[in-house]
Amino acid sequence: MIQTGVHKKNELDYFFVEESYGGNQDLFPEVSMRDGGCGAVAACESCIYFARRADKKKLYPHKLEEITWEEYHDFAYIMKHYLCPRPNGIDTLELYMEGFGEYLKDVHEENLMMEAFHGTHAYEEAREAVMRQIDSDSPIPYLMLKHQNKNGHLEDYIWHWFILAGYEETEDDLMVKAVSYGEYKWFSLKELWDTGYDKKGGMILYHIK
Repeated sequence: MIQTGVHKKNELDYFFVEESYGGNQDLFPEVSMRDGGCGAVAACESCIYFARRADKKKLYPHKLEEITWEEYHDFAYIMKHYLCPRPNGIDTLELYMEGFGEYLKDVHEENLMMEAFHGTHAYEEAREAVMRQIDSDSPIPYLMLKHQNKNGHLEDYIWHWFILAGYEETEDDLMVKAVSYGEYKWFSLKELWDTGYDKKGGMILYHIK
């Protein structure tokens, strides 16, 4: 963690899949996974991260050093059975928790818990939750549904699951590191959170017993 004055910055020690920063659903051969596999990818990313960082090796069935695209692809299609692409996508936190929860049961992982943090919470609460999770060395699956900035720099992140893997405080905002499509981008959490729509997504907060 870097702290300059009153401002803090913290980034998770993320992983690469060959040359890709995390997985990249655009590389899946099937259209259904390219278009609707983001929920499964978020679960895959979570498993690999905790397998590497929290010694939960049973979450990921392959080696943890020098992860290959072939191995990641194989794992994603295991996860597809639990978080299968559907017409409206995995469009609620509860659907994600139900599907990923079944995977955790099947691999006998009983100590990784999930909490739904809905987009109806105030921004200040979301900011605190992001900082708390990242400081606890936990990735954050983030679900964004519709957004008022649909034709701007958030276009590829609308109706989409991605991972928050870092934050940096500014004078009046919290910048968050969003991982998806094999790369990362920094976004304003205040902008992400203010979607302009009544139906909202939110975040999955992990807790290890």
